[in-house]
Amino acid sequence: MATPDSGVTDFVMHFYIQTQKDWGNIQTMRDLKHLQYFEDLLQVANNPLIKQAKEEGKVCIAYTCENVPEPLLNLPGTFSIRLHAPNTGSMDIATYYMTNLLCEPSRALLERAIEGGFNFADCVITPDGCTMLNRAVENMELLNTMGKDNPNFFHEYMEIAFKNTYADVRLSVLQCTNHVLNPLKEHYGIDTSDAAIRKAVDDHNRLCRVVRALGDFRKGDKPRITGYEFHVLCLATYVCPSYLVLEKLEETVEELKTREPDEKPWRARVLLVGSEVDDSGLIKLIEEQGAFVCCDRFCFGSYPGRVEIELNDEEDALTQVCRHYIQHCQCPRMMNQEKVYGRKQYVADLAKEYSADGVIYEQVKFCDPWAYEKTLGSFMLQQDYGYPVLAVDRPYNIASSAGQMRTRVQAFVESIEIKKIQKGGRA
Repeated sequence: MATPDSGVTDFVMHFYIQTQKDWGNIQTMRDLKHLQYFEDLLQVANNPLIKQAKEEGKVCIAYTCENVPEPLLNLPGTFSIRLHAPNTGSMDIATYYMTNLLCEPSRALLERAIEGGFNFADCVITPDGCTMLNRAVENMELLNTMGKDNPNFFHEYMEIAFKNTYADVRLSVLQCTNHVLNPLKEHYGIDTSDAAIRKAVDDHNRLCRVVRALGDFRKGDKPRITGYEFHVLCLATYVCPSYLVLEKLEETVEELKTREPDEKPWRARVLLVGSEVDDSGLIKLIEEQGAFVCCDRFCFGSYPGRVEIELNDEEDALTQVCRHYIQHCQCPRMMNQEKVYGRKQYVADLAKEYSADGVIYEQVKFCDPWAYEKTLGSFMLQQDYGYPVLAVDRPYNIASSAGQMRTRVQAFVESIEIKKIQKGGRA
């Protein structure tokens, strides 16, 4: 009978001992003061802060895609809510209307709308960034799922750019005028002036600064905030009235300045890239396997959604906002070669800035744009930039397939550790 090679045996034993040593004595950071508060807000689509803002007389603008310029939805007297469907279970009714070949987020949103979960909305604005989400909102409109008691309720559908050119900026300005600003002014009397847009941009930038400050605590060998905690806080800025969460977020920034980080090293630092992640359970699952999610490049994340917008005084604010969203857009629907290859460089730059050991490319099931992006991106990040990459399909609600995802992440983390040891580093 053949005996195992002693060199391989010693290597495996060293790997096992080193891993157990690192994870044998776990120190846990104290809980953030407001974390439970934010976790509770994310459990339902119609959260208490939405109800509070509505009681204050503000108009709720629901939207479905990061390609809608967010400051234009947060003008004086309005607040934006990006639709999501937390704790999604059965999607049978939505599947009846949309078939099971469309992505799970689109069906989950339609299912929640049919259940009456989005009745808080005063209007819905949808760009054609994704055909599947468009079909979901069209079904919401045809089935009259929202606005039954609101004579001012409206649906609007926007065209958005495919490239980063002057013509695309002009298209965006026209679409935002016709499908955002004019309807808000006509239906609800909202001030859509240049001064109102500049005020909304100032508020947006304040929110961005806070979120980015929170995210910076993920840097360094001993991060003061976990990827899960950061995602909970960041996600709340999309699905709650942002002006009502800002104070607690600023308090959390001050709290983190004196928070004692864990002594234990994470087994690996990973950058999570891909389609929309509005399920914090995915981040928690990844981190439970020892992979610290050090940076986020996905829809509902801080990159690129929480980047400040710089305005000058020589040009109207609307044009500048539209240009910012087109230039900073990292959505795979942008088709020009500069954007296609620039998205991979963007991921590589983030991985370097946040000292990532590897990259996880995730795609929610049946998302066509990210299916292509994940294939090309995972190949290029490995071949051209030298990062270990895990490419995965995932369900909208990770709880429905947690075991499979857990196994994939565990294997990826172990592969990163082995490569470190082979290079003479510390796992």
